[in-house]
Amino acid sequence: MLAAAAAAGLTGALLTFGAAPPADAAVPDTIALRITNDSARGDAVHIYTLGTSLTTGQQGWADANGTFHPWPAGGNPPTPAPDASIPGPAAGQTKTIRIPKLSGRIYFSYGQKLDFRLTTGGLVQPAVQNPSDPNRDILFNWSEYTLNNDGLWLNSTQVDMFSAPYTVGVQRADGSVTSAGQLKPGGYRGVFDALRAQPGWGGLVQTRSDGTVLRALAPLYGVETGALPASVMDDYVNRVWQKYATSTLTVTPFGDRPDTKYFGRVSGDVMNFTDSSGAVVTSFHKPDASSVFGCHRLLDAPNDQVRGPISRTLCAGFNRSTLLSNANQPDASADGFYRDSVTNHYARVVHDRMADGKAYAFAFDDVGHHESLVHDGNPAEARLTLAPLD
Repeated sequence: MLAAAAAAGLTGALLTFGAAPPADAAVPDTIALRITNDSARGDAVHIYTLGTSLTTGQQGWADANGTFHPWPAGGNPPTPAPDASIPGPAAGQTKTIRIPKLSGRIYFSYGQKLDFRLTTGGLVQPAVQNPSDPNRDILFNWSEYTLNNDGLWLNSTQVDMFSAPYTVGVQRADGSVTSAGQLKPGGYRGVFDALRAQPGWGGLVQTRSDGTVLRALAPLYGVETGALPASVMDDYVNRVWQKYATSTLTVTPFGDRPDTKYFGRVSGDVMNFTDSSGAVVTSFHKPDASSVFGCHRLLDAPNDQVRGPISRTLCAGFNRSTLLSNANQPDASADGFYRDSVTNHYARVVHDRMADGKAYAFAFDDVGHHESLVHDGNPAEARLTLAPLD
């Protein structure tokens, strides 16, 4: 997601953060990642750096020194992956490792190591929406990162789930530090409490048999597992379709190209978008909840310069429920987000509990720069801080 968004140059795209490195400042092959454990938990912490090498294109893992190791061949059924874990810092301690040029994830787990498997197609990531997933009862989370010749992008993501809290940061060459992903005091428990208080949404919260709250699934998986009804967004989608059958939705998807606009009108079950000449450039069938929450299927967003940018903007507008209140998308301000009673309440409560209001609660939450992300073109150090579960 990070590399694709950076390459696309869209509204909210990642390259808009920070400046490009000076011509004489090459990003090294590895950089330091400083991991601080402020969780106050006594469990052992296990760290993993996994991803795709931007040098060779191979999938693999990195050790504590930042050395990349390609995965061996997998099987069918999946075979156990090599143990890629790195011992993390104890509570109140800090540990520094190195991370290489990858597009991937930095996982951390408490108490137990994660169970990774390999198929003939590569690594099988944890999928805890599946009750038989071997990682279902482990408390864990991950950050997404891309480190390449243009710098570091590191985010705090809730696209798949909200779980063990953490913040990310980058130390710049001048010594200053930028961070993202910090919760308000009481924000961690506050997310679960708010979801349980929202009628119909409490089923997203997963607990262990001992009563430990593990995570809240993102609503896409709620729909897939039946924790949310498939019709949960129908009322809002129907009202949007009704409105734009007689009026026009204007989408300006590129922040640096304000004259590039597309105009949406509904005809039957289809919203057609035209360019300034009146030519139809792309069309969308009326989306269901899965398409809205996942920003896929009927709202697929290819990495192009027309359909993808329009779809990103539509997806953000549906999740934030702003398409009825503002016919000119995307919204610059978050003031009007999630005001409709039919909305992505998961994204609403996650954003509401963040100290700066920013989060990555759905795939295109970066539209309008509302995501929890740090970037620098010449990073001196990356940071990951495990936060208290309160």
